Amino acid sequence: QVQPVESGGGTVQAGGSLRLSCAASGRTSANTIVTWFRQAPGKEREFVGSASYTPGDAYIEDSLKGRFTLSVDNTKNLVYLSMNSLEPEDTAVYYCMIDGKWGQGTQVTVSS
Repeated sequence: QVQPVESGGGTVQAGGSLRLSCAASGRTSANTIVTWFRQAPGKEREFVGSASYTPGDAYIEDSLKGRFTLSVDNTKNLVYLSMNSLEPEDTAVYYCMIDGKWGQGTQVTVSS
């Protein structure tokens, strides 16, 4: 069974950019879907976007379109979440989920 692992989090200033990675160990297939969520302190878990390992098969939640983008590297079983024009409101723990399996999350902090 696949196990996702997130990486790439950190602290950036408002207006900066960050790229997160979701690495999937083990077996994946063309039907595998990777979903990103985020959760800020005191807030409900929020859907960010989903992608398969088919290039171009991706969706970003409406409120994040234009700033967040999903991409894949099929040879490395990686799904990237590229985030631009970051705002303090983007501060959260970002998680990826594959076939019901959750990663441990990676912290993104956007300072003013």
